Amino acid sequence: MSTIEKAVTKLNRDSTGQTDNNGQQNTQQVQGVAENIDEQTAQHTSVPEATVARDASIHTVQLDLASLEKRNFVSLSKERRLINEEYRVIKRKLINNAFGVLSKTLHHPNLILVSSSRPGEGKTFSSINLALSIALEQDKTVLLVDADVLRPNISKTLNISHSLGLTDYLQSADVTVPDILLSTNVERLKIITAGSPHHLSTELLASERMTQLVNEFATRYSDRIVIFDAPPLLGVNETAVMAAMCGQAVVVVEENRTRLAEIEQSVSLLPKEMAVGFLINKAHRNQGKGYGYGYYYGAS
Repeated sequence: MSTIEKAVTKLNRDSTGQTDNNGQQNTQQVQGVAENIDEQTAQHTSVPEATVARDASIHTVQLDLASLEKRNFVSLSKERRLINEEYRVIKRKLINNAFGVLSKTLHHPNLILVSSSRPGEGKTFSSINLALSIALEQDKTVLLVDADVLRPNISKTLNISHSLGLTDYLQSADVTVPDILLSTNVERLKIITAGSPHHLSTELLASERMTQLVNEFATRYSDRIVIFDAPPLLGVNETAVMAAMCGQAVVVVEENRTRLAEIEQSVSLLPKEMAVGFLINKAHRNQGKGYGYGYYYGAS
């Protein structure tokens, strides 16, 4: 039995018979998803840098969608692709949690934290794919926030550049939300970059200004899902601070790499009331050849 299977089996056993605040029994769903991709390769592929167009307070970036498709990200073209189908499975559960019956039991159910136990397990790749997939919805919008202020990867992976981001907003009252909010050539997708490095990143994320910003994210638009690409859970204080503000978490783990103890420790850092899912990266397929992604969902 693999490391991930052991972890999921243990979490399933621990949660058996428990109920949520409404007395409903916890549920867990297992779905196989996505095809193999190396996030580090994707991040370092050389592509033209996206351009930024400024019109007053409106900032727009042109994502290179053709390049993203070649690098096995979710495609916005009409062509049916396996990775699109597989991320549909993942996003459907997250959307249902955000706006369905379970949403009444969660704090900010439309705010989703994406993290991992350790670096390099595929969290940024997963964050971007989830955002692209949700952007394909006809009645939902998505905001992708690079909250990994220590090692930001959203801008690098998407090849975008903007002078102001999350940390700039948090440390200066002169910076407004429109200053950091980037529209894209994907109609329903907006992005906020990490911003300038700051030695007090934990304190900034724990500040009242951040709390107010998150509340605005959660309540201003009734159709919006916000995805935070956060730092790894282990050894980083910022992620636990962010997790307390979100209603859902997707923990990306790598098959045959992430240790059971790391999974248990990572989960212990998340609020007990969160809806927590696991996206299994590079999992061996039971049928066919190659690797893929698996999604295991469990909620308190």
